[in-house]
Order: sequence, then C-alpha cells, then structure tokens
Amino acid sequence: MNGVFVTGTGTEVGKTIVAAAIARTLSAEGNRVAVFKPAVTGLAEGANGGADGPIRQGDLDVSARRPPEPDHHLLRRAAGSGQGDDEIAPYRYGPPASPHLAAALAGEEIDPERLRVAARAAAANADVLVCEGVGGLLVPLRGDYLVRDLAVDLGLPLVIAASPGLGTINHTLLTIEAARSAELAVKAVVLTPWPESPSAIEVSNRETLESLSGATVERLPLLDLDSPRTWPSLLGRRA
Repeated sequence: MNGVFVTGTGTEVGKTIVAAAIARTLSAEGNRVAVFKPAVTGLAEGANGGADGPIRQGDLDVSARRPPEPDHHLLRRAAGSGQGDDEIAPYRYGPPASPHLAAALAGEEIDPERLRVAARAAAANADVLVCEGVGGLLVPLRGDYLVRDLAVDLGLPLVIAASPGLGTINHTLLTIEAARSAELAVKAVVLTPWPESPSAIEVSNRETLESLSGATVERLPLLDLDSPRTWPSLLGRRA
C-alpha cells in the first residue's frame, strides 16, 4: 500500500487540513488519490458549529457563517476523488465524541476488519492513499483497538499534524514516541496553521522538534478552503 497516515497530537490540531493539502498536492502531480478516514464523528447539526455558532470547515475556522463541511467531504474534494461516503468513512456518527463512544451510543461497535478491508479497497483503485485518523494516535476505535493499531495494520508511515504554539513540543514528542514504540515510521511533522510572522516561541518550537525528534518538520499556513488551487504543496512526491 502506497500512501501516508495522517494523525495529530490531539483534536482540533489540523489533521483534516494537513490530509487535504497532501491529497491535493498528490492529485495536482497527476496521481490518482484515494482518501480514507475510519470514522467521522460530530456530524449532528450544530455539533461542530452551524449557522448560529462558531463556523468550522474540517478542522479550520473559516470566515463565512454556514454549516460545516464534513471532514470526508473536504478530503474527497481535495483529492478530486469520486469515492462515495461509505468508501471514505465506513463509520459516521452524529455526536462529537471519541469513535468508540459514538459507536456505542449508536448501538454498535467498530469492526477493525471492516476498516482494513475498506482501506485496502480504496488503495487498490488509486496510486496513493491518504488516510486520516481520528483524534490522536492513541484514541480507541473500539475498546481494544486504537488508531495506532490501524496505522500498523495498514503499514503506512505517519504524518503528524501539530499546533505551532506553546505546549506543542511535549505533545508532539509524546506522539512521535508512541509511534516509534509501535515501529511506525514518522515521515514528517506539520505545524499548522503557521503564521505569516511567527513568534520566537513558534520558531523555537519548530527548531527544537526537528532537533530532538530527528523528523522533518514542515509548516502549513492558513488555507482558503474554497480555493484548493491556492494551497501550497505539501510533501507531494515524498508521500
């Protein structure tokens, strides 16, 4: 399987944005790109904001007041993929909760084998697969099966989305340590949204993470999600 597995140091750190930017870059290079996310939560009306609340599109605030675009829709649009919702995200839930809890509230349990089969089917019809996890690396998809376990089963290297600000050194290094303890390769860390004029802390965080982890640390600025053609290249042929 050729591709990457995008995880994050926690929730709301830009995983969907990073995964979308990678998918867009690979598609623009002429690759057939498939996208995959094992579970999407928070789909209930207003769960991530709506017409009268904070506006979210994927993991990133946008300036217009409108309902949020579900993560799997943004991934599909970025990749230029014709995949159906079930092919991209086999499990989709209304409550904004950890996937194992969202599944329990729906009266079901996430099946790891269904995830593995669906991810491999998506990859079989593409040149490259961009898979986005849920929450952080150690979030349970079901009680005994973590996001990290899925990454191991798929054999994909990790790209870690992280905040550029205060606290990111600890969160990011812990995520890298958790990945490497499972013998997962870390392809890159992506700090996002990277400001036009980074502070001394943000610059130091990037340099420190690169020095202590030995991983490549990329920067991704705030994106106009309505205009993928304006997005900068991210990883590309290295993915």
